Amino acid sequence: VQLQASGGGLVQVGGSLRLSCAASGSIFGGNVMGWYRQAPGKQRELVARITSGGTTNYADSFKGRFTISRDNAKNTMYLQMNSLKAEDTAVYYCNLRHLGFDYWGQGTLVTVSS
Repeated sequence: VQLQASGGGLVQVGGSLRLSCAASGSIFGGNVMGWYRQAPGKQRELVARITSGGTTNYADSFKGRFTISRDNAKNTMYLQMNSLKAEDTAVYYCNLRHLGFDYWGQGTLVTVSS
């Protein structure tokens, strides 16, 4: 299984970005995909997760501003980020949990400038 994250970049405070994560490989049955982020000098933290059935789970810090979604036909997950803050600056990683294994993408950098 391989994950390819994209969509990061430089955005101003208050702006929006949409991240994508395309999964390829042998993915059959139920799985959970998620977005995590790691800011400079901090530990990686969960942003949001979504099951193959569409059930979502958000870390409290991101409820109301970020929206996770997925297109199972395209094996692609998205993260719509609105009202971005300077503290949202981080490398965003996508994750897929399938049959007890965790797979990670390479990360995409989001920089929010003030």
